[in-house]
Amino acid sequence: MGITMTPDQRILTTAATAAVSRRDFLRLGAGVAAGLLCPAALASLNAGPQRSLAFYNTHTGESLETVYWAAGEYLEDGLREINTVLRDHRADETWPMDRNLLDLLTALQAEVNCHNPFHVISGYRSPATNARLRGKSSGVARRSYHMQGKAIDLRLPGCALADLHKAALSLKAGGVGSYAASNFIHVDVGPVRRW
Repeated sequence: MGITMTPDQRILTTAATAAVSRRDFLRLGAGVAAGLLCPAALASLNAGPQRSLAFYNTHTGESLETVYWAAGEYLEDGLREINTVLRDHRADETWPMDRNLLDLLTALQAEVNCHNPFHVISGYRSPATNARLRGKSSGVARRSYHMQGKAIDLRLPGCALADLHKAALSLKAGGVGSYAASNFIHVDVGPVRRW
């Protein structure tokens, strides 16, 4: 477990990495209770004693494999490691990734039965980075869920992109977009929609 980083990389931890507020925690619990994930996906999450994720950041070359949930609770060390590898590498800023998004990724891997590391194109984006990317592409939303730590663009080696997209749609847990020409899908824990 742990993040592999080059020696000259530094992590700028922003105030956003502070503990999740009580309001955010209650909203998270309400989202799960409201069925953000379909029943089959929730069942697959509850089947094991722990939840883990592995990532490869395609921009920084960092790799991470960590347990982020065990014995009925989220693990702060694992969450912190995930926040770091999914940070905005352009601004070198971290942000707490939404726990529902992490659970969605765990359910997605179970759905496609592939547990290779996710290759991350984009995790968290600072508002400044999002504005710059929006200036270059019409495909970047003004109020992107990436800026809230609720979205990720990724691929999963060993799983065809079309199959990954189809599985993400089947979970009915938020937005799902396919960018086949760039070889990645977008998933978020906003309203259910597709493109």
